[in-house]
Formats: sequence, structure tokens, C-alpha cells
Amino acid sequence: MNSTITTDVEKCKKLLREGQLVAIPTETVYGLAANAFNNYAVNRIFEMKGRPLFNPLIVHIHSIAQLQQLAITIPNKAIQLAKAFWPGALTLVLPKNHTVPDIITAGKPTVAIRMPNHGLTLELLEGLNFPLAAPSANPFTRVSPTSAAHVAHYFGNRIPAILDGGACQIGLESTIVGFEGEQTVVYRKGGISIEAIESIVGKVKLITSNETAPQAPGMLLKHYSPNTPLVLTDVLVETIKEQQHLNLGILTFQTEFNIENATVRTLSKQGDLEEAAKKLFATLHELDQLGLDLIIAEKFPDKDMGISINDRLLRAVTT
Repeated sequence: MNSTITTDVEKCKKLLREGQLVAIPTETVYGLAANAFNNYAVNRIFEMKGRPLFNPLIVHIHSIAQLQQLAITIPNKAIQLAKAFWPGALTLVLPKNHTVPDIITAGKPTVAIRMPNHGLTLELLEGLNFPLAAPSANPFTRVSPTSAAHVAHYFGNRIPAILDGGACQIGLESTIVGFEGEQTVVYRKGGISIEAIESIVGKVKLITSNETAPQAPGMLLKHYSPNTPLVLTDVLVETIKEQQHLNLGILTFQTEFNIENATVRTLSKQGDLEEAAKKLFATLHELDQLGLDLIIAEKFPDKDMGISINDRLLRAVTT
């Protein structure tokens, strides 16, 4: 085990109080966390990840009551969504309180806030008198980590502690939702489906890419990318035939193949989109370590969690 991987919550609290970085588990992916009110510590997150300062961060809290500390106005629809999905894979973008440093919001008047659904991290948050800023614990544009080992592979001993909470149960980042007047806006597709959001607040507006001034994390077109070139296809068999001269990795939903010169990974033999989402990033990490020439990913059904999976794969495509 990497020397920085630990299950000691008290050690992690101490490091965070000292302004250090700690990788934390959530149900979505592992995050790279710092005291949200400590500008120096938050800047270290950007430096460690190589993340551009125009890309805002998510602030993690342990209770709905903490919203008052971070946001100046909270629409009724935001409260409805928080009550329905918190703790969980939902991030709310709200008008920010002056207490929130501009570095977290990329100078924008709004702040992204989430209550993660992971016992260890909620215990950690409850023991601190500040919330945690925490984007995914990976270098900028790389595949998000869904285990402590993934974080250690990326950063090793450069992070003082990686809090090991096991494999992430959802495996995709949170769905990010904001508000324009009465209109609910989805900025990032994620661990809660669009259908689930709409069941609470009605029809939503989608604005899921912005290359220059993203309103929320996860909106840049290149993201979640392995080092190995990746293509996304809805004609899998034809694409495999075209590239069969290469050493291939093949990522499918539920169809199994036995192909010479190929490593095939099927994410859910039962056709369960939630199981596929949970395995997606871990499988991309695995394939990326095999020295392949190309990863061919099958396009998923465009419904429920399949929409979020396709979003991640599309942003991972080599352009």
C-alpha cells in the first residue's frame, strides 16, 4: 500500500486544518480537498492538478444548513433538489456569499456546492469548521479516480494523505444544476439522471459546454481522457474491423467479443447502466495501463445514466 493511503480521519482533519491537501473518497469519484476558505491551500489544488484558474471548483458540505454560509439566495427549486438528492451526486450552483474566495468560483458571482454521500467524508466534514473545496483528484483532463490506488498512481507521495474509502459507488462525477430565474439549468450530466432531476423540478435546460468561461466544472470539451487514443462509435463491429491491425482495447456495454489482438472489457453483461457507470473510469484506468494502440468505446443507450456515460466518453475522444 502507498504510504500516503490511510483510513485515519483524525490525521486527515489535522492536515486540512494545517492548510494541506488530502484526497477524499465520495460516492462519485475521489476528490483533491483543501480548506475552502484558505486561498493558499486552494491554489495548491490548481497547481497540483495543472488545472486552469478559470475552471471553478465544487465546495463540499455536510448539512443543508451550511448553505447559508456559502450562498446569499437559495431558490425553492434548489431546496427541493437538495432535499431529494442530498447527500448525493448533485451539485447546486448558487449566488455566492462574500465569504467564498474568488479563486474557488473563478471570479464568478456563483458557487458550486455539494453534500457527498460517503460516510468517511461526511465524518471528516462534520469534524471541521470549514467546508472543503475538492475537484476530482487527477491531473487536468485525465481520467477521474474511483479508488485510492488511482489517486496514488497519479500523485504518489505529493499528497500528504489519501483517505481510503474503497471503490466509488457511483463512479461518475455529480450532476451540476444551476438556475436562471425560474429555469433550472444542467451544466454537467452526471451521477443523477436528467430524468430524476426533471421529476422534481420539471423540464430543464442543458448548457453542458463552455471552453472559455465555464459556469461549472466539467464543461470543457476535452476531459476524462486516457493517454491511449480513444474513439467512440455507434457501429462497433465495423470500427473494430477497420482498426483490427492495431493492438486494441474494446469497451462495450453488454456485448462480449473474443477477438485476436484485442482486450475486451464489458461493463455490464446484464445491461445495467448504473453498473456500467460505476465501472467506467476504473476500466479506462485499466486499459490505459496496457500499452494499447487504441481504445474503441461503444456508444451507450441515450437514456438515464447512459447519457452521462456518453458525455464522459465523448470528452475523452482523441481529437
